[in-house]
Amino acid sequence: MKKSVYDLTKDDWNTLFPVTLEDHNPKWKRIYEQEEKRIINALGRKTILRIEHFGSTSIPAIKAKPYIDIIIEVSKEHLFGEQIIHSFKSLGYVYFEVPKRDGIDAYMSFGKGYNLEGKKEQIYHIHMCPKDNYMWQQVDFRDYLNAHVERAKAYEKLKISSAAKFKNDRGNYVLSKTDFVNETLAIINNTAL
Repeated sequence: MKKSVYDLTKDDWNTLFPVTLEDHNPKWKRIYEQEEKRIINALGRKTILRIEHFGSTSIPAIKAKPYIDIIIEVSKEHLFGEQIIHSFKSLGYVYFEVPKRDGIDAYMSFGKGYNLEGKKEQIYHIHMCPKDNYMWQQVDFRDYLNAHVERAKAYEKLKISSAAKFKNDRGNYVLSKTDFVNETLAIINNTAL
């Protein structure tokens, strides 16, 4: 029987999809825009209230894992809806519910491009939640780094160090950036006062 992404262990994920950073690719913006159109066509503007490209591929000044991160705002009544899950499945995505943790409400997540045969494909991550979910602060983080290149370069330096240290440990790679992200969000929130 063929293995699916749902069958992968933590070690499988770390081995099959190691953390590798690439120089910024201007094509990432176009790749996002094409996928955004496909998603809006499949789900419609009544379901999708807002859609944004975020993550490091949306920050031209820094290296990134070549994954396209997308955040989508939906109403609370659409959250965890079967029709949304079905629509994304028809676009080639697999669904994962992200449970409530550390003060972040549960939300929907979708992934595409994780080829288990080793063929390189474009990987997409979708994060879907209402506008009051903490995940939306990632858009503020993106905007701040795009406006403050020196802070973006400090983030890049951390990412390069963490990628070298945690090449085959995706979880610790993400955790290694948490303090920097939280410090930056604190700067943003203090600036907004």
